[in-house]
Amino acid sequence: MSNEGTFNEPRLALNRIYTKRGDSGQTNLVGGQSVAKDALRIETYGTVDELNAVVGVACVSAGERLETAPLAAILKRVQHELFNLGSILATLPEDVHPKQPRVTDADIEQLEREIDEMNEGLPPLRSFVLPGGCRLNAELHVARTVCRRAERMAVALARQEETPGEATRYLNRLSDALFVHSRWVAQVLGEAEVLWAPNASASGSPK
Repeated sequence: MSNEGTFNEPRLALNRIYTKRGDSGQTNLVGGQSVAKDALRIETYGTVDELNAVVGVACVSAGERLETAPLAAILKRVQHELFNLGSILATLPEDVHPKQPRVTDADIEQLEREIDEMNEGLPPLRSFVLPGGCRLNAELHVARTVCRRAERMAVALARQEETPGEATRYLNRLSDALFVHSRWVAQVLGEAEVLWAPNASASGSPK
């Protein structure tokens, strides 16, 4: 199945928000199949939706500062890519249309380029970092951890059902990107990174 060319634009008419079809704990896939709302496929693309929401929070924060405006543009693109990912995860392989939105190798390669560009000017790490230092840094770490959870669920889904390999690869690369973004934000805003210090714990502190 080719990923070349443009995707189909959505053709939706969301006139009613509630339908009551989900009251019995079922929902429909793109192909019309009725499945339980706690099915692994639903959990997986539901977590991708959650990830999209937290990336949106970070995107708004990044757009509030001139220094981090380039990151806001990246995160907005990522939100569209995550919706594309949700589209393909919500569709069984036999129902996938050739022009259906999805994540592709091009999306993964763009993440890799951005990781390399941002990471090039960052100082080497001497310890693990803790979320914090500034709000945007913490928001990006929240997004990173949700992304890792989505990746774990995608791996579990792929073990049970056929899924596109790009889905897991994209989430893996995105979690790396969000980590680098968090470090880049600390640098451009002049905020010190919070490094893990084992002896800063209550049990490690001198008595």
